Amino acid sequence: MIGCRVFSRRRFLLTSTCLAAGLLAGATPAWARSGPRTHTVQKGETLSQLAQRYGVSIAALQTRNKITNDTIKIGQRLVIPGIAALDSVIDATNSLRITRGRWKHVVVHHSGIEDGNAKAYNSAHQRRGMNNGLAYHFVIGNGRDSEEGGIELGPRWLKQLDGGHVRNREYNVHGIGVCLVGNFEERRPSAKQLESLTALIDWLRDDAPLGAKPKFTVHRWVDKNHTVCPGKFFPSTRLRLRYA
Repeated sequence: MIGCRVFSRRRFLLTSTCLAAGLLAGATPAWARSGPRTHTVQKGETLSQLAQRYGVSIAALQTRNKITNDTIKIGQRLVIPGIAALDSVIDATNSLRITRGRWKHVVVHHSGIEDGNAKAYNSAHQRRGMNNGLAYHFVIGNGRDSEEGGIELGPRWLKQLDGGHVRNREYNVHGIGVCLVGNFEERRPSAKQLESLTALIDWLRDDAPLGAKPKFTVHRWVDKNHTVCPGKFFPSTRLRLRYA
């Protein structure tokens, strides 16, 4: 079973045990496509609430929609200035058949290494005998071998397969695995990585066609006393408060 230990860069393709979900062979990177998102204002919603929900600034919402103050009206259609990577995730997910209520958790990991990208990790997991390839559903790049903050969709998401990212079967069957490339025992994730991560989780919880609001957790909270993933510099507690 996959854990989250840190290995040397020299051995990462064969032995790193917390590698990310990757692209299907030959697939276009997730961040290569983009498109605007829209939101129809509901009763009781405010501009600040929508800014927080979509992970954008109030000023960005105002500028994109030519709003000169904080006033919005019920039924008003707002264009959300989104992250191109997330827009492509939304586009891809709209074509999938998702069992309502299946996905109950979002489990965040780090790769434990700084090198590599999703396609390389996919090959590594296949060589380790994982028939379905990448253990995770999404991976967020660090800018070294894939775009910083870029979200790659793995075959397990595109085919709606169980994950293979933790020991706990419940969290593999019902948990969406998200891995950020990097070793967060040694450094903090970048601002772009966290921006993409929170945008992805916000969408999975609030707008994705899942039929449920998946709960946020991290690997070490699932497989207790087994791993430090996603590392001491990852803001696990802050994100838990955000999604409480």
